[in-house]
Amino acid sequence: LSYPPPDCRAQQMNTEVKTPTAQDLLGVWNLVRWEITYDDGRPTTHPFGPNATGLIQYTHDGGMAACIARAGRAPLSSASVRSAPEDERLAAFESFFQYAGRYEVRQHEGRAQVVHHVSHALNPNFVGSDQIRNMDFAADGTLTLSASDPVPGSTTLRHHRLIWRR
Repeated sequence: LSYPPPDCRAQQMNTEVKTPTAQDLLGVWNLVRWEITYDDGRPTTHPFGPNATGLIQYTHDGGMAACIARAGRAPLSSASVRSAPEDERLAAFESFFQYAGRYEVRQHEGRAQVVHHVSHALNPNFVGSDQIRNMDFAADGTLTLSASDPVPGSTTLRHHRLIWRR
């Protein structure tokens, strides 16, 4: 009977990949970067700019909330959003992204995914939708949530990658 040398056993153990679970998501994550790449080769874009801020939170009882904002958003000229000029309200809407609801973790075609069941959102079209994200945890502690969809009005696919850090 022969055994591999100790360093080989360590290498074999390090190749095991842990399947992500809901427990791995728990807590608050801060946005590092949101980038979109395109199948047609156009340059990578950052929907809220390269310095966007945001957080996503997962709770132990299955709740989640996410928000992302363009850096340096201008304050409104009035104390109340309801009395702010329309152009300021539009700019505030266009520079902020938010939704919340319940979540679940699943395996789909060999990929770990988190499904966000949206019950509240800044964009009313998100309410009632399931936002499905592939999830990957990197050795540096970051979480990448990714999804692909067609560019509106075309058949070109775009690939969203949102990188988060605790």
